[in-house]
Amino acid sequence: MPLDQAELVAAAKGGDREAFDELVRQTYADAYTLAYRLTRNEEDARDVVQEAYLRAYRGLGRFRADARFSTWMYRIVANCASTALSRRSRSRHDDLPDDAPVADDRPEADPEMMAEATILRDRVDEALAHLPARLRAVVVLRDVYDLPHEAIAAELGISEAAAKVRLHRARRRLREQLFPMRGEEAARAG
Repeated sequence: MPLDQAELVAAAKGGDREAFDELVRQTYADAYTLAYRLTRNEEDARDVVQEAYLRAYRGLGRFRADARFSTWMYRIVANCASTALSRRSRSRHDDLPDDAPVADDRPEADPEMMAEATILRDRVDEALAHLPARLRAVVVLRDVYDLPHEAIAAELGISEAAAKVRLHRARRRLREQLFPMRGEEAARAG
């Protein structure tokens, strides 16, 4: 754990509210990004992050410094996202389509490359959205956050073998959806 975060954790455990506020500032962007990737919804991601930091604040006394604070936050965020997703699946609703264009005002941006990247990103996002939440969580933690299987298992409260199996299944489903074999495309269309 970086020394500055270790000092902040120690101060926050001692009741220093400003130290905890600084920990939030240092980890918020990554926590929100993880929550958004798991929930696929901005409002849900904000709610998940808020709940995660409340849990972290309440449970700070139980935090052991054998892991980094940010890793501990990933686990809390993943747990909160899992709870939110199960709640959301019980009260499912259709989201309105988001037709807002993404603007890039950088002069060096190549419009053709940007369009191709946007199409690819949209395809990957759509493929991720079609994965069950338990598979999406594993692939996001491994392929986006580069966490090892052991850490993913700890984050999600599953065995390392289960994490590996879920990752394999998630990647296979993504590959099938993003790069279907010639016969599969016709079968899906018809």
